Amino acid sequence: MRRSHTAVIERSATFDGSFATEPYECAWASEARWFIRVMDVDGGALLRASVQVSPDGLFWCDEGTIFPDIREPGLYSLPVREFGGWLRLDCTISGANPAIKLMITLALKE
Repeated sequence: MRRSHTAVIERSATFDGSFATEPYECAWASEARWFIRVMDVDGGALLRASVQVSPDGLFWCDEGTIFPDIREPGLYSLPVREFGGWLRLDCTISGANPAIKLMITLALKE
C-alpha cells in the first residue's frame, strides 16, 4: 500500500506582492502535486508560480516546473517528480493594484 500525505501550505490568504511558500520536507515521497485554488482576484492581479527545490530547506533553486499564468479564480494543478528533499513555490504577483486570495496545497505520494 502506498503512503500519501496532503499538506495545506496556505489557507485563504490574500497576497498583494511576491512571496515564497513555507518549505516542505518531502524526501520520502516519489511524486508530488501542487494545487493552487484562487478564490478572488482584484486589481488586475497576475500570479506566476514556479517550483523550487532544496537539499536542506535553506538554500533554493528553480526546479523548472512553472504554472501557467493565473489571472482568474479556479483550481490549478501541476505534478512534480525527482525533486530531492524539500519543495516550495516561488510566487510573483503583479498588476496595477493586485490582490489575490489563495489556497495552496501540496499532495505527496511514495
